[in-house]
Amino acid sequence: MGRMTFALVHHSDYTAPLPPGHSFPMDKYGAVMRLLEGANCDLHVPESAPPAWLEAVHDPDYVAAVLDGSLAPEIQRRIGFPVTDRIARRSRLVCGGTHLAATLALASGFAVNSAGGSHHAGPGGGAGYCVFNDLAVAAARLLAEGAVHRLLVVDLDVHQGDGTAAIFAGEPRVATFSMHAAKNFPVRKAVSTRDVDLPDGTGDVEYLCILADELPALIDAHRPDLVLYQAGVDPHADDRLGRLALSDEGLRLRDDHVVTTCRARGVPVAATLGGGYGRDVRVIAERHVRGVLAMAEAAAR
Repeated sequence: MGRMTFALVHHSDYTAPLPPGHSFPMDKYGAVMRLLEGANCDLHVPESAPPAWLEAVHDPDYVAAVLDGSLAPEIQRRIGFPVTDRIARRSRLVCGGTHLAATLALASGFAVNSAGGSHHAGPGGGAGYCVFNDLAVAAARLLAEGAVHRLLVVDLDVHQGDGTAAIFAGEPRVATFSMHAAKNFPVRKAVSTRDVDLPDGTGDVEYLCILADELPALIDAHRPDLVLYQAGVDPHADDRLGRLALSDEGLRLRDDHVVTTCRARGVPVAATLGGGYGRDVRVIAERHVRGVLAMAEAAAR
């Protein structure tokens, strides 16, 4: 990677225990960091998001139940795993990490949080492996601090960013863009500022052409001070929970395109490493790392 450097946010507690055989690949976060050893990154360690940050986008009673360990079993089932003390701590750290990555991006043009993108958590609580919505927490906090006046959330996970869309419905300072598999989770979609529903099996060429049409127009229309990018790798053809057909190279080109397009317009990008599901954690981590390096290279041009 030569002399190129980039800001990377990570905490060892991004990995927390889950029941044996669980489909959420929690170990991928450690694997990502092992694969990035030797990369020219400036490592930053986040602090936990305070309860007030979480309450700015989620029901305070829900936040309190997560933090004191009293979350109802049916809500934990909706989330998809037990919300233990370790999971609660992890979720707060990830929110702090996305806020930190955003702050670093505003200073340098690009930064990445090695976890995050928990886009299914909505105003009333968590869902779909998402406890707190770090994208929304970071966005709301940045607005409250006056660090930005307008934001654009670019969500290219294979699943719609329904929680983020619901949190910011009616908030003119935050635009939400979700490009996802039409027939995938959630069954009942929210309404983003802009939704692009893709048919099953959409591959590299069609996907990248659609993105090349959509993203510049959104940036030009909304003129954000920052883009929060949910860079999920579950649009990959081999993903266990995806329905699209992107290749390794297609994902790499996607991530390059997002950062190149934003930086050409002078817009900083803070990326989060969202969905990616499979039995081989190293393969998932490698997809994330290729994207991180592609984004860092694009930001350095």
